[in-house]
Amino acid sequence: MNVYFDTLGCLKNFNDSDMAMGILEKRGHHIVHSPEEADAIVVNTCGFIDDAKKESIGEIFDMAAYKEQGKKLIVSGCLVQRYSEELFKEIPEADGFIGVNDYEKLPELLDQLQKDGNRFRKVDEMEKGALEEENRYRKIPETVYSTSIRIAEGCNNRCTYCIIPAIRGPYRSRSMESIVEEAERLADAGCRELNVIAQDTSYYGKDLYGKPMLAQLLHKLAEIDGIQWIRILYCYEENITDELIQTMAEEPKICHYIDVPLQHSNDKVLKEMNRRSTQESIRNTIRKLREAMPDICIRTTMIVGFPGETDEEFADLMAFIREIRFSRLGAFTYSQEEGTPAAERKDQIPEDVKKERLDALMMEQMQISNEENQKLVGKTMDVMVDDQDDEGAYIGRTAYDAPEIDNSVIFTSSKDHKPGDIVKVRIDAAFDYDLQGAEVEAE
Repeated sequence: MNVYFDTLGCLKNFNDSDMAMGILEKRGHHIVHSPEEADAIVVNTCGFIDDAKKESIGEIFDMAAYKEQGKKLIVSGCLVQRYSEELFKEIPEADGFIGVNDYEKLPELLDQLQKDGNRFRKVDEMEKGALEEENRYRKIPETVYSTSIRIAEGCNNRCTYCIIPAIRGPYRSRSMESIVEEAERLADAGCRELNVIAQDTSYYGKDLYGKPMLAQLLHKLAEIDGIQWIRILYCYEENITDELIQTMAEEPKICHYIDVPLQHSNDKVLKEMNRRSTQESIRNTIRKLREAMPDICIRTTMIVGFPGETDEEFADLMAFIREIRFSRLGAFTYSQEEGTPAAERKDQIPEDVKKERLDALMMEQMQISNEENQKLVGKTMDVMVDDQDDEGAYIGRTAYDAPEIDNSVIFTSSKDHKPGDIVKVRIDAAFDYDLQGAEVEAE
């Protein structure tokens, strides 16, 4: 059977799809690149916040249009893990539903569907073994110069606004050997950039080895030939150890970049979110990072409009952002997720107030980003090529920019480049979020 995957949401979802595609190919199915070519379409959904749920539902119905051509439609992922019974009843257009832990069963479910046409719903709890199989099953794309590598699944943090532990389960680290083997496979296939992900990467190893082991894992990944950039995403501040900071500073392959999703900076709001950080601990960690790596890019994410957030607490957040001047910052309005403690609170913030706060925060960050970008004009930076536009200019990223979410560098060159090439670019102009320049000869 020819199968097409339509994946929504975070990098962890894309890893799930890669593993599912690998499983299907090993069982004789074929992965195709468009729904028109497919016998079956799999929509891998996101169910994190309201906007993601709406996008997933919309995509399911878009793909359902292909049912008229006799194609089968399967819905998988976080939305199914959370709402499988409701979806099964409300979306009869879909032939099957599977959760985040059931991709190994997908080949036999598809075979059975093709045989008898009966709809199915399969949503199980996570088994530890499935994570270890990720190395063996994951389908590696033909051009894989940059990709993510998942080092753990689930989360133990129990933030009061977040439904992820209910969807993905408790934190479960993969073995270091399994991760390194997968990274070696990726490097052999041409991967040059590894983006290390988990729900909380800095927690890695506590459950398996009794202590955080991210630093030791990074040392092993840095030894792999072919890998040139290693980037760390989703680190919780309270688990960023001195050992991890030292490792980042000493290993030349590790990008001076760290993603630390703080969500807020006001101590009262952080406590009500069940976050373990405090404003002082955040300041202290950022100070250590910048002392060890003065050029480090610190990315964060903030939530505005958490229940009970006062004007004064929001002002405290704004003052903190002005003080710290994060290199990269994303934000979203609080989403009232059923099944979470925060959703039960009576002091919900009106949507118009949440939007006003989001707009104010992002305007502040836009100015900070522009000012920081202006400091780069005239400098020469290493840039990884991602794409080429219709006019022939190349689009790439510095080591301070994660794929898909951070800034771009648009540059001209007289040479031919392919995605993954790392070239020297002189920065000639800077804007709110992007840079512009031209390739220069390496010295």
